[in-house]
Amino acid sequence: MKTKALGPIPAGYDAIGGELAIGGRSASDLVEAAGRTPLFVYSRAHLDRRMDELRTVLPDRIGVNYAVKANPHAAIIAHMSDQVDGFDIASSGELAMLQSQGIDPARVSFAGPGKRDEELEAAISAGATLNCESEGEAARSLAIAQRIGKSARIAIRVNPDFELKGSGMKMGGGAKPFGIDAERVPALARSIIAEGAEWRGLHIFTGSQALSADAIIEAQGNVLNLADQLSNDIGEALPKLNMGGGFGIPYFPGDEPLDIKSVGDALHAKVGDLPKSLQNTQLCVELGRYLVGEAGVYLCRVIDKKISHGTTYLVTDGGLHHQLAASGNFGTVVRRNYPVAIASNYAGEPQDVVNVVGCLCTPLDRLADAALLPAADVGDIVAVFCAGAYGASASPSAFLGHGEATELVV
Repeated sequence: MKTKALGPIPAGYDAIGGELAIGGRSASDLVEAAGRTPLFVYSRAHLDRRMDELRTVLPDRIGVNYAVKANPHAAIIAHMSDQVDGFDIASSGELAMLQSQGIDPARVSFAGPGKRDEELEAAISAGATLNCESEGEAARSLAIAQRIGKSARIAIRVNPDFELKGSGMKMGGGAKPFGIDAERVPALARSIIAEGAEWRGLHIFTGSQALSADAIIEAQGNVLNLADQLSNDIGEALPKLNMGGGFGIPYFPGDEPLDIKSVGDALHAKVGDLPKSLQNTQLCVELGRYLVGEAGVYLCRVIDKKISHGTTYLVTDGGLHHQLAASGNFGTVVRRNYPVAIASNYAGEPQDVVNVVGCLCTPLDRLADAALLPAADVGDIVAVFCAGAYGASASPSAFLGHGEATELVV
């Protein structure tokens, strides 16, 4: 049977007694601690290492915001609170999560094209910044602020005319539900300022999951140029510019890690030569999967091993209800294998070609196709890597009633 390559396992994962180790503990130890599979395990060491790398290469002038949608697990949020400068949210539910962890809403920016009035009110009352996505949303925000006697903190999310080339999801350029077309931003900004709101600047997010440093460098240059133009057209300095993110991680065969040093070097050059309009502007990047994606591993157990027409299937107690993206059903056109390993036999030599599937009654429930893996049998543990972002919270855990996975931070 012809094999299909697996995605690259992120650096920093080792073996203990032949088993996969996460945070210095073996897979079987982690499963025993959780009391069950399936299980997401998130490594603090990986989170810290990624932040250290970023802080080393980025200019001190550039802040780092965590996009909560990537992974809203409470222990992740608590850990990231001391690591990042701010948080970007997309719902009042995420705002409540941050507040429950004691995070100051002044560190929070709220984006999203469909904010309900009660969400706007919650953000205004708490003192979070609203990244307004339309003239109508701005008008509703100002009216709510007047009604409750609070000053709204308002930024504008801009829909630029350019995009992040090669990004997995394009969030700017052309007609989009996100943000306000750039040419309409100055008039709206002047209106917001005239109404007495606290002007908080611009949010320009062009795309996500790009692995090309050149593409990210080009997009960041375009963002800074547009912000300069808009600031001059508005006639007011920008208190803050959220430059968006787009930093990707390798998921699939052939993917190479982002050259973050080149991105950092280019930002150093840009920050050293900022136009007058941006010289006192607070600058930040907004990152989600780049911070947490490689820190997570999904562990599930083989509950059956079967052969059909010469093809071997490892049937696990996991699946797309927890790992929709790894199954190929979350934004990919052609399904490719994530990095997958036999956690119980992590140090073993690959010898068997198998399909790894989940427990759901659908042919879409696949975790690896034609994968060359070490020997595995019923009871062994399978690991799916790059599970720290858009895993548990982005998958249909209620589908077919199998329930949610456990989550641990180690």
